[in-house]
Amino acid sequence: MKIGVLDKPLAYLPRSKGKMFKQISAKRGVFVFVVLIRTVVLYLFIVVGIRLLGKHQIGELEPSELVLTLIIADLASVPMQDNGIPLLSGLIPIVVLLVMSTILSVLCTKSLRFRALLCGKPTIVVENGSVLQDQLKSSRLTIDELLEELRIQGYTDIRTIKFALLETNGQLSVLPYASEKPATAAQMGISTQETGLPIVLVSDGRLLEHNLKGRGYESVWLEKQLASHGLTAPQQAFLLTVDETGTTYCIPKKEAGK
Repeated sequence: MKIGVLDKPLAYLPRSKGKMFKQISAKRGVFVFVVLIRTVVLYLFIVVGIRLLGKHQIGELEPSELVLTLIIADLASVPMQDNGIPLLSGLIPIVVLLVMSTILSVLCTKSLRFRALLCGKPTIVVENGSVLQDQLKSSRLTIDELLEELRIQGYTDIRTIKFALLETNGQLSVLPYASEKPATAAQMGISTQETGLPIVLVSDGRLLEHNLKGRGYESVWLEKQLASHGLTAPQQAFLLTVDETGTTYCIPKKEAGK
């Protein structure tokens, strides 16, 4: 009797296991889908928010903007990893931070004192060819770092520098003596022609028709320009630009395997 009692559940065991596996798979699928949607929403939300802060590169961020970026990244990572945390728990703090950043930006444009308090002031580290050691120490910048920044900008002799300022975003601005600046065409009495801003007509084989029409050119003119560079179609050009004087610059597209 005991064997019979045990045999009956065993007969149904594979079916129950299969159903259980299907339920687990379905739950996993739903979990992955929810994580995917939450990640996409947070990503798009952060991209829009950071875009509202302005066109700053990472190296050009003010201290307050860098802190804001790090906090937003940390707040967004928590709802992405844990589905038990409501999505709004990540979105609301991010909105508050973005609003605060906008308010601070407006205040910085209205008040010079507030801007100096929040962002700081540029520091002169080189004056009249001499390094200001006290300013260098207060900025926590070593002489090696200063020389490296100067070399990056093409200056190897400190004596040729009138002023060097450490900006609030960490960049170094260098103003050499007038005698050390390259001579311009105006100073040499040479007449030059303004070429204006080059416009891209073909980018990676794709014709930008709105740019072509914006310059007032037609497809016949484009065919002639391509032919002058040994090309027969826009798809053969990697880059084609034209300036306001009508001068074109072309880079042929490299064929695969070459």
